[in-house]
Amino acid sequence: MDMWWKVGLVLVMCWGLTSSEAREEHHDSSPRTAMFRAPLDFGFVPSVVYETHAYYEPGPIGVLFHMVHAFLYVVQPNPFPKDLIVKMVQQNMGGIKGDDYKKPENVVLLLQAIFYELGFIVLTVLGVLFVLFVPIVGLCFCVCRCCENCGGEMHQRQKKNGDCLRGFYMATLIATSVFLAVGVAVTYTANQNITSQIKSTRRLVSTNIRDLKSFANYTPVQIDYLAAQYTTAKNRVLSDLDNIGTLLGGQIHNQLEREVVPALDNALRMTAVKVEGAIKAMREAKESLESVTTSLETLQEGTGRLQNSLQSERASLSNTLNDQACSNGDVTHTCSTIRGTLSQLALNANFNGLPEVEAPLANLDAVLETDLSNIIQKGYSSFNDTPRMVREQTKGIVSEVKGLLDKSCGEIIGFTKMFPVEPALENFTKFLTESQKNIEAYYPQIDQLDFYRWIGCVVICCMVVLVLAFNFLGLLCGSCGYDKNATPTARGCLSNTGGNLLMASVGFSFLFSWVLMGVVVTTFVVGGNIEKLVCEPLANRQIFKIIDTPYMVHPTKKNVLPGMLFQDPNIDLTIGSLYRDCYENNGLYSALQLETKFNFNKFLNVTVYNLEMAKLFNSVNVDLEGMLLLEQEGKDNLIDFANTGIGEIDYQAYLTEVNKGVTVVDLLSYANELEAQADQLRRGALENALKGHASSIRQIHKDQVVPMEQAMGTLSQSIKLLQKTSKELPIKVTNVLNAIEAAEYLISNNVSHVVKQETEKFIKNIVGYFSQYTVWVKHSLAMEVAQCKPISNIVDSLEIVACSFIVDSVNTFWFGLGGCCMLLIPSIIMSVKLAKFYRRMDTEDVYDDGAENWS
Repeated sequence: MDMWWKVGLVLVMCWGLTSSEAREEHHDSSPRTAMFRAPLDFGFVPSVVYETHAYYEPGPIGVLFHMVHAFLYVVQPNPFPKDLIVKMVQQNMGGIKGDDYKKPENVVLLLQAIFYELGFIVLTVLGVLFVLFVPIVGLCFCVCRCCENCGGEMHQRQKKNGDCLRGFYMATLIATSVFLAVGVAVTYTANQNITSQIKSTRRLVSTNIRDLKSFANYTPVQIDYLAAQYTTAKNRVLSDLDNIGTLLGGQIHNQLEREVVPALDNALRMTAVKVEGAIKAMREAKESLESVTTSLETLQEGTGRLQNSLQSERASLSNTLNDQACSNGDVTHTCSTIRGTLSQLALNANFNGLPEVEAPLANLDAVLETDLSNIIQKGYSSFNDTPRMVREQTKGIVSEVKGLLDKSCGEIIGFTKMFPVEPALENFTKFLTESQKNIEAYYPQIDQLDFYRWIGCVVICCMVVLVLAFNFLGLLCGSCGYDKNATPTARGCLSNTGGNLLMASVGFSFLFSWVLMGVVVTTFVVGGNIEKLVCEPLANRQIFKIIDTPYMVHPTKKNVLPGMLFQDPNIDLTIGSLYRDCYENNGLYSALQLETKFNFNKFLNVTVYNLEMAKLFNSVNVDLEGMLLLEQEGKDNLIDFANTGIGEIDYQAYLTEVNKGVTVVDLLSYANELEAQADQLRRGALENALKGHASSIRQIHKDQVVPMEQAMGTLSQSIKLLQKTSKELPIKVTNVLNAIEAAEYLISNNVSHVVKQETEKFIKNIVGYFSQYTVWVKHSLAMEVAQCKPISNIVDSLEIVACSFIVDSVNTFWFGLGGCCMLLIPSIIMSVKLAKFYRRMDTEDVYDDGAENWS
């Protein structure tokens, strides 16, 4: 086993040093940086499934085991004496010399030990007395009967309750024999259980050795997998370095947008929105001016045509009213009324006197000939091209960092080749194979010894079975041959044989009982104390607390396990903690606390992320201070837009004319009224003429007035939009220019801070990949690599074999056999009493009247 531990330790040490190059976790990584760091996928460490299931369910015989445990608890109800054992070991570590046992402290410990073992002592004394006195009592009983005493006289006196006594003795003997049979069955079952569990013991040995081999075979595979996953972190670092323009430059660009007081919302984005708004305002102003020009031309042309049409219609209507027909007295009033409204057929709005807008429109066309959007995009190009600038300016640094990573990788590979892991594992596997062969070589001897043990226990059981056989045969012969009417001297042969068999049972009981009790006492003392002092504390792990007591083994060694393994007893490593970690199937690295012996952080700092690499990253410098968001040409264009003359247009004159009607009176209403007055006249030429004039007026309204009203509406909207634009124009231009100047100022004064801040984040992000690898390696070391479940399985298997298979069976053996020994006493008494009723007597009671009663 020493060789196994040494080889295992060499294995873990080599693997730990192999994977230590990327194990240092950088605790200065901020949570914000972690938000941008994509998690690395290292996959799953190759796992091994161990075969051993160190669990034992005894089955039906478990009821007997529980009965024995309950009996032992009654015998020894005191808790496990941990402190007593520790004191006894520590005070007598150098051995007891001379009169040391008379020292008060040793006397106290002795008394405490006697008090703890009091139940065992009392029962042992009773058992020894049984062993000593039963042969003596048996000898005295035989001598006494030879002298025709103690029931040896072949004479039976007459008793009135003879039948009742015989029935009582027979029933008691039957019950005693039944319980004896149960005790023999328990004893034989325990004996057979030991033999049956030997095969299970072989299975446990085989599976434990296979698990150890799997442990040794899979550990190097797991180590190689951990070492190979360093490439995952390295490749991600190289990928980020190859894309440093997008990652670092893009982050600088985004940071300038988000965080520079606030850079984009109040500067860059505001600038973009306002410039686009200014361009949109220019286009809308141009469209409005063009609409005003078109509408004005339409209205001026329409005004001339409408004026001519109205003059012609007014003259024609006047001629009609001057006709002779209007002189008739009935229609004179109607004609006079119509004649009075002729002046209303005239224009109301005059568009010929409105000012022209050709000059502002020409100025605006000149301004729009300059592509302001293109100027803005040129101004933003230096800002949007930040990733390319970062990539170009860090090209040399990235190349040097890649060289350092390749160098570190080479050093790591070289370091892993320094330790002969494979030969050590090969020797360990050979050791396990040889050990298995040596153990299997003892199997025939174990089987032979178990056979001898089984034969001995069967012989012991046969002693009790012999007594039982005489008891049952005696009861059978005596009961079948008994004749109540026969006198004691005339009893039959079968009845007499039954009595003799019962007396033979008594004789064999005296011969065997003390021998059986000697076996019971011996196995009880050994098995009972092992159960209470070894098995129970091993089951609840109290025994580990004794072994792990500081300075228990040696007065100068605090902990025994690290003292043996590492020659450093001050390490806080105990057998109990090792068992707990292995029971939970954790890695041997954490179970043995190997981190206390190897400084992985130093190697990681020197190899993976060193000062040279940190200096290279800190030398990153991106120059964005000369950035211009809008060139002077664009600024002049905005100023020219504000000076196009749109604000000098007489908007009120336009609105005054637009708000007027096209004609003095609504032509449709006038035509309807004229037609209504015509209807009041007599039918004739005058009526038809007036209705013709009404129809002509409607046609004039449809063909000329309606298009002019539509043109006036368009003109009104355009004028109002221009009026609004002319008021907001100076403010918009001023805001645009101020926002651009503010953004340029913020970028020029904060770019160095942003570059430094984002560069630090980028470096932390790079370091974060190694941190992820470190955390993953540490977790894998603690939980998944070299899982030491086989170690706890060995302890559990030893507990199962020693305690569940052997000790529990031995304790059940003496429990059943001890019950048989105790039952032999009433069996002897009842057999002697009952034999008197079955055996043929030499003499009998004779009465003078000749009346006899042998009831």
